[in-house]
Amino acid sequence: MTYRFIGKSLPRTEDLRLVRGLGRYTADLAPANSLRLFMVRSPHAAARIVSIDTSAAEAMPGVHLVLTGEDPEVAGLGSIQSKVKRKAPDGSPNFEPPYLPLARDRALFVGDAVAAVFAETLDQAKDAAEQIAIEWEPLPAITETRTAADPDAPQLWPQAPNNTCFLFDAGNRKAVDEALAKARHKVSFTYVINRITAVTMESRAALATYDPAAETYTLYCGLQNPHGVREQLAADIFDISGNRVRVVAPDVGGGFGLKEAPFPEYVTAMVGARVTGRPVLWMGERGESFLSDFHARDNYSTTTLGLDDGGNFLALKVDTTANIGAYISPMGLHVSTNNLGGLAGVYRTPHIHSRVTGVFSNTPPTAPYRGAGRPEAIYAIERVIDLAAKRLGMDHLELRRKNLIAPEQMPFDTKFVFTYDSGEFERNMDDALDLADWAGADKRKKDAKKRGLLRGIGIANAIEISGGPAAAPNPEAAEIKFDSTGGVVVSMGTHSHGQGHEISFAQIVADFLGLETSDVSVRYGDTDMIEFGVGTFGSRSMITGSNSLRISADRLIERGKKIAAAHFEADAGDIVFEAGQFAIAGTDRRVSIKDVAKMSYTLRDPSLNREFGFSEKVISAPKAATFPNGCHVCEVEIDPDTGVCRIVNYVVVDDVGRVVNPMLVKGQVHGGVAQGVGQILFENIAYDEDGQLLSGSFMDYAMPRAAHFPEFICKANEVLTPNNPLGVKGAGEAGTVGALAAVINAIVDALSPYGVEHIEMPATPERIWRTIREAEAARP
Repeated sequence: MTYRFIGKSLPRTEDLRLVRGLGRYTADLAPANSLRLFMVRSPHAAARIVSIDTSAAEAMPGVHLVLTGEDPEVAGLGSIQSKVKRKAPDGSPNFEPPYLPLARDRALFVGDAVAAVFAETLDQAKDAAEQIAIEWEPLPAITETRTAADPDAPQLWPQAPNNTCFLFDAGNRKAVDEALAKARHKVSFTYVINRITAVTMESRAALATYDPAAETYTLYCGLQNPHGVREQLAADIFDISGNRVRVVAPDVGGGFGLKEAPFPEYVTAMVGARVTGRPVLWMGERGESFLSDFHARDNYSTTTLGLDDGGNFLALKVDTTANIGAYISPMGLHVSTNNLGGLAGVYRTPHIHSRVTGVFSNTPPTAPYRGAGRPEAIYAIERVIDLAAKRLGMDHLELRRKNLIAPEQMPFDTKFVFTYDSGEFERNMDDALDLADWAGADKRKKDAKKRGLLRGIGIANAIEISGGPAAAPNPEAAEIKFDSTGGVVVSMGTHSHGQGHEISFAQIVADFLGLETSDVSVRYGDTDMIEFGVGTFGSRSMITGSNSLRISADRLIERGKKIAAAHFEADAGDIVFEAGQFAIAGTDRRVSIKDVAKMSYTLRDPSLNREFGFSEKVISAPKAATFPNGCHVCEVEIDPDTGVCRIVNYVVVDDVGRVVNPMLVKGQVHGGVAQGVGQILFENIAYDEDGQLLSGSFMDYAMPRAAHFPEFICKANEVLTPNNPLGVKGAGEAGTVGALAAVINAIVDALSPYGVEHIEMPATPERIWRTIREAEAARP
């Protein structure tokens, strides 16, 4: 099928509004009479709350309410629930600790909220918070992932011995161990995927109101999944029906997986609005964000690859300890377990096993962050391949080629969680190598050496699941509605916060129904506007959204044929639809879909059962998940005297299926790569031995900036998936998935003259400098 708009780089329709400062974010919606909420947080990583005296704070000017976890307004609430269940080591359901809006009895990380002050101004709330007298009994704390399960480590929850929340196995461990025992070559390495946080441009914020007459709450909040959060608030926290909670997600300044949950501050704001009868605004300050936002990654792993003499992969084993924090976030157990299938990479490996041990620690809960387990999986396989090639004396490109899955093998059952739908992995690799001028890398290394620099080049083949879960993809809602003037409103259960859904969904609907993109208005982000939605995460929106839009459009066309038939006094079976026109087949009698929409509000034909209006609402799921894939090549230069690493070239070849809007896809890839590079070179959440946060501001938590990157070279290899009508595969996380491995592989290549085989992330100038000095000192 030929499309007029799908495949074209049309600009985002919201950009002009946003760059002119006309965005409407959560804080912009607060009425003038809003109270300000300030959260009082624990200064200890672990401490018993002996007593809290709020009387002095309650007497402070402007203060309307002070709450603690013991107050009845809060004590009767439910807790934030984990939506993913796993098994404890003994096979019983994993222990799920109460994750309360305000901690009672104990605080379990620095930043754990223990009290809340509601006042006329933020300054008044802060002043009153200083008057709250809390008696603490400090307790031993543990923040280190590697040692959290040690028998002598401080225990967070007696119901979880050795701080172990769950033990999860995927694959056949016995078969893997047997294959590794027989393998001529085994290559292992142990590594850290460090703890980071999302650092969204707009920090978390919430505006809550309460209507006492209707007994309904409204929460305005930056969210990726307003419907999911509504369900959690209603069912898990307040124990009320969903129609008593409205959630509105206006403009959102970045999500990246962070903004998928009902945080304690949101619940507390809603309680305050009900008790005081005033709107309540909470705005997280940046320091609060580092303390109390969900964190991400934080794994300690060992990966082992078995090979025969010819370099054929025989078995892969990955053992991981995953830090889930003091409590379990709604999707915290998903990250380290649901995307393990990516460990297979784009290769044929007969036997794969992974074991994940989830541990509690005195840190904020971990949660999805761009990629959510996918970058970690690709890092494991792509790093161990480079190490295997080095130790076996093989070319690492040829080692990859030898084990690649071929296009004619699709669909390919990896025998480890996933069955890949489509892809041409070697073509991705060949194109990336050509675009990066891999053949000229040695010359560039020599030129860099003359300038006193170390130059390295790295590669990573990547694949990920999108539009999942693999066994049964989540559904999504979409409604196409024509008004009586012929205008079109598309309502989606997804949310757009940088993805450009307004134009991309308009492109899709315009092509499906023969309209102009300017005819189509796209709405989202309000649970009262559309009853159902799963949300935007996991590179799913185009896959699931376009699937529901296709069905909606087809149903509209069928209804339109009946209306047109009545108009023409013809049989509906004789009506055809093409390019936005209904016509009697074989004649020039035709009418536009806009005119048919107008007729739908006035027709009196009895055969139409007096059904007025022209709209279709669909909740559907694709028949299967998809697997975007690609190849990343990164080239770096390192100053050996300072350890400063600079990325000088970056190439990405991606297969995201059909590309709806190439410009938007490139933007998604650019952003994803930048976040992956951020983790490898700059970002790190660090705690001292007492559990105090050492990276609580931008002075200590370094971020990538535009000046750190060259111009990206991007190419799309469109291999359409058969798993949805458009053949799209998803693009939102592709950049991050391959970036971690590609950048570290390039850095290690640059350091190879010193005999360096691995360096941990983040590869900061200090870490690189120390690695070089240690390598020099170890030389005979």
